[in-house]
Amino acid sequence: MQELPLNIPEGSRKEVMAYLEPFMLNEMSDYLKPVEEMWQPADFLPDSSRDTFFEEVRDLQESAKELPYDLVAVLIGDTITEEALPTYESWLTMVEDVEKNEQGGWMKWVRAWTAEENRHGDLLNKYLYLSGRIDMRQFEMSTQYLIQDGFDIGTGADPYRNFIYTSFQELATNVSHRRVAGISKKSGDKLLAKMCGVIAADEARHAKAYMSFISHALVVDPSEVMIAFEDMMRKKIVMPAHFMREAGEPQGEAFAHFSDAAQRLEVYTALDYVEILNTLNQDWQIDKVGGLNEKGEKARDYLMKLPDRLTRLADRIKVPEIQYKFKWIHG
Repeated sequence: MQELPLNIPEGSRKEVMAYLEPFMLNEMSDYLKPVEEMWQPADFLPDSSRDTFFEEVRDLQESAKELPYDLVAVLIGDTITEEALPTYESWLTMVEDVEKNEQGGWMKWVRAWTAEENRHGDLLNKYLYLSGRIDMRQFEMSTQYLIQDGFDIGTGADPYRNFIYTSFQELATNVSHRRVAGISKKSGDKLLAKMCGVIAADEARHAKAYMSFISHALVVDPSEVMIAFEDMMRKKIVMPAHFMREAGEPQGEAFAHFSDAAQRLEVYTALDYVEILNTLNQDWQIDKVGGLNEKGEKARDYLMKLPDRLTRLADRIKVPEIQYKFKWIHG
């Protein structure tokens, strides 16, 4: 790619997005798999058509009994996050300056991404139902609340902020699912470990797609992308389920307790946040981006210094040691 091709003016999102759409179409197959080759929830769950169905469910429940309380809470929070997919899809379709043709590159990507992500909530929801440890009505009310409440993640409809956010968020969900898989395996639930492992692998592929888009955008509109990155990090990347709540509780309260549980287990911590920022700085070669204007240079300077500052802050964070009793979990 040549810098500022086709006489694209600096900061012209519409022209940049039109220029990048062919790259999105051409690279889509690198980050998505054919439907027939993908895993499906049925590959992991007890088969109700078999005579051994109830025996398989009993085995699943026996393994689930051994999972630590905090891990079950984190798994539920992760599942509710995945189940709020309608919010994320509608948000992606509202991005400005992209061609909204149903067969255009952007809309094809959104549908294909959504189709892959949809399997995550389906799989985990069914596992939770079969486990026997979950008050499914409470879980389902939290899911409905989260979809109803939406989110406020600070991207607006800007494509650069959108893709910076999704790059960060997909890496974060990869970390969370991967760590839940590891703890599940140590706790003796090999089935759950496999489930979370394949979901984590999907998230890693999707992160690479969004990161690739920003890499291309940095070449054609470096200052504006850099400023957008700085802006998102100044606001702080909030998780998409930050409004999560239990029935009868204030908006966001359940998310705070869910986050505490994740920190206690070291499933997702403040230091992971810093490490993801480091990963993006390195992958996008922030220190080497050329053609920046004065604001772009200042944004780069902020981004390069931020990881050390956040690490110092992370070291001072105190995580509550007492487990919160969620309405989601029996007993």
